[in-house]
Amino acid sequence: MAWDVERTKRLLLDAATAEFSEHGFAGARIDRIAANAGVNKERIYQYFGKKHELFATVLATQLRSTMDAVPMSGEGPAAAGDYAGRLFDHHVAEATIPRLVFWEGLERGESAAVDAARAEYHRVKVEGFQRLLPGLDRTQAAELLLTIVTLVNAWPVLGHLDELLVGVGEASAARRAARRASIVQTVELLAEAAQRA
Repeated sequence: MAWDVERTKRLLLDAATAEFSEHGFAGARIDRIAANAGVNKERIYQYFGKKHELFATVLATQLRSTMDAVPMSGEGPAAAGDYAGRLFDHHVAEATIPRLVFWEGLERGESAAVDAARAEYHRVKVEGFQRLLPGLDRTQAAELLLTIVTLVNAWPVLGHLDELLVGVGEASAARRAARRASIVQTVELLAEAAQRA
């Protein structure tokens, strides 16, 4: 029976995604990834290289998947708010990206900043945001997009701050809806201000 390389890669990426999301880069263990995938750990090195290359592949795969799942569409401040709301929904339903990005920032931020593939991914994303808000230059679009990413990534990871600051307690559906509405409104106001500037 022939070895199914694509299936093996998918199993390893799924296990690595869960491991890095839960434990970060430093806490993740190659042995656990291999065991959870049911694959010999030598396959990890064969297919993905070293641990930092596997982490980069996991994050790039997740980012591309999110970009496909939450496309930018429409035009104007309401479209920017809609994008922020849909991205928030995605990240609340699946907190993998926020967790990976926070871990990356804490443990590997400098190396990510010089990664050519990541730079290209973000260049394309900023250009997409410029199409969403015509008239914004690259810096304005990047600033607003960074604000959106910061807002939507923080809530799934920093839920304890929500309880401390807002004091609502458990993250109920009503609380999530209120937070989403606040993010959408904030983004629309910032987008309007950016287009006027």
